[in-house]
Amino acid sequence: MEHEESKQGESLVLDHKPENSKKLFIESYGCAMNFSDSEVVASILAINGYNTTNILEEADLVLVNTCSIRDKAEQTIRKRLEKYNAVKRINPKMKVGVLGCMAERLKDKFL
Repeated sequence: MEHEESKQGESLVLDHKPENSKKLFIESYGCAMNFSDSEVVASILAINGYNTTNILEEADLVLVNTCSIRDKAEQTIRKRLEKYNAVKRINPKMKVGVLGCMAERLKDKFL
């Protein structure tokens, strides 16, 4: 549990594939399953031309895997979404996506 807490909000970085030209920034919040799911998503996107990055500003695609159960997670995610949107104003081609239980619970507000 302590290790899981230390990973909250860390960007996931997988091995670089030189043939991939697009960049993915992905963060996870919440339970261990969210971190595992983020690894699966990043691996699938790697097959489709994405390398992971821990530099938000260089990302073509930003994903946040969310939680609405853990303390302060939802509030933290809302602040992160504000940050992503600020970067998106500078880089309008960047796509931002929300995954996980917060996304499911608030899907009508996000759509």
